[in-house]
Amino acid sequence: MSPPTEPGQDGAERGHQSGIVWIASYPKSGNTWVRTFLHNLTRLQNGEEGAQDINEMARFSTWEIDKMRYAFFLGFEPDNSIHRREIAATRHAVHQEIADSAQGLLFVKTHNCLVMDRGYATVNFAATAGAVYVVRNPLDVAISYAHHAGASVDDAIDRMAATDAETNGSDTTVYEVHGSWSQHVWSWTRNPHRALYVVRYEDMLAEPRQAFAAIARHLRIFSTRRQIAKAAERSSFAQLQEQERAKGFRERPPQADQDFFREGRAGQWKDVLTRAQIDRIVRDHREQMRRFGYLPPG
Repeated sequence: MSPPTEPGQDGAERGHQSGIVWIASYPKSGNTWVRTFLHNLTRLQNGEEGAQDINEMARFSTWEIDKMRYAFFLGFEPDNSIHRREIAATRHAVHQEIADSAQGLLFVKTHNCLVMDRGYATVNFAATAGAVYVVRNPLDVAISYAHHAGASVDDAIDRMAATDAETNGSDTTVYEVHGSWSQHVWSWTRNPHRALYVVRYEDMLAEPRQAFAAIARHLRIFSTRRQIAKAAERSSFAQLQEQERAKGFRERPPQADQDFFREGRAGQWKDVLTRAQIDRIVRDHREQMRRFGYLPPG
């Protein structure tokens, strides 16, 4: 697979007026955290009380892999095992339908790599107003991904190194193109663009108010400091964990061996990964790790 020609052009040139704002990331990199903050901020601006319910995230955002969206255009329910070309060819129509259904901006979660898939870009730029891309240290991603997939850390490291990797999809979702961790990060961040904002997961942990305020400014969501602080507080990892423990989380896959909001801290790799695992990840992803300050000492 190759990158789309001129990523971030066409619809993205319209700026932040209407259309899809992609909340994009490699899996287990903070996508849900960003969306929860944006939901909480929107609730505060609407004068609504209480924190955003993590199981009601479809109010201001959606996901673009709902199989029924594709069935509407195809005239049949696609099978991930035999209809991948048809799914790839239908993505742009699905994205346009999502954009047309919203008044103003709509936040759309994606784990798709920004590449050409079977001759079609994984993102419809004409329906796109902008994007927030979240990147996280792959040394920590490997641990979270392993728990998320119910796999070993070594298996997660293998998956993260697989160029052009695709998911299986499910009974209710179409497949995604994840690529490798490096391929994913490079595909979204290689060309700086005014409609794209890149944020590190570790910076959201260290300075959540500053990081989330910067995201809001990029999206031209004009907010007070109090609103930012309150939305950040209601979106804290501790708050998300509390909600999941109380009533579960719909986006937690059935194969996961622990909670979706498991730990969330940066640097856990220092206590978990072996020297050989660290070396493998660095060998696989050195260039992108260097770009984002993730290479370990030595």
